[in-house]
Amino acid sequence: MDYNREYFKGKTAVVTGAASGIGLALVEELLESGASRAVMADINEAGLEEHEKRLKTQYGEDRVKGIVCNVTVEENIKNLIDGSAEFFGTSSGGKLDILFNNAGAAFAGLFGDMKNEQWKAAFDLNFYSALYGMRAVIPIMIKQGGGQIINIISGIAFAPMAEQTIYSATKAALNGLSLAMRYEHWDDNIKISSATPGTTVTAIFKASGVTPPDSAQTPHQSASRILNGVVSNERIIFGDDSDLNGSRDCFSFEVSEGKDAYFLHNARERRAGNLVF
Repeated sequence: MDYNREYFKGKTAVVTGAASGIGLALVEELLESGASRAVMADINEAGLEEHEKRLKTQYGEDRVKGIVCNVTVEENIKNLIDGSAEFFGTSSGGKLDILFNNAGAAFAGLFGDMKNEQWKAAFDLNFYSALYGMRAVIPIMIKQGGGQIINIISGIAFAPMAEQTIYSATKAALNGLSLAMRYEHWDDNIKISSATPGTTVTAIFKASGVTPPDSAQTPHQSASRILNGVVSNERIIFGDDSDLNGSRDCFSFEVSEGKDAYFLHNARERRAGNLVF
């Protein structure tokens, strides 16, 4: 999907989880679209250094900066936002236009096997990291007269599946937070959206030991669709048609019988060792 690249010309952006996958694709698309500067944050220091060096060579030394950050620690997020504003300073007066809270991971397994430590780790990464990011950046955006925040959720928020209880819960919680915050800060000219990536070939599949379906898109296809929704300030940005269609009737009473049949089949297949979607 193409999008209005002019919207991003001269803007600054921070992207977490940017050393690979959709986060990296977002940074590349933003730079290609004329963003003045972009900060890419990740805990993967080696990957971050590799792509920072490559992107500096491609787009210019002063347009991109990598910052190693463990997003599960609030002080680290605060330092990331402060460091980003400092990096943006010479070109934008410290203005931070867009924050993409993209860092996250899938957590799979049977509910009965999951310990409190795993639940906490999942919420720290998939939920609290975005909360910390919003908490750090909103005062800056209020002071500068506005900004935009995109929280990357998942289609799992609308289609919770067996053996993905933790992932479903964290992404549903982040979606609820994002949409409530959207209206809390609407009059501050801060645009807040949720965005699903769609079924995309990323490290999440590799980490889960699952082969992506043939219909899976590339990170750049996902990033392009997300950025199109950013331009339009969509309430929920859907990364592919599957996520869009799944969200329309997932909780609809009229189709609940069909949904029960689908998700029960899915659960039984997974219990038999066939990880289907």
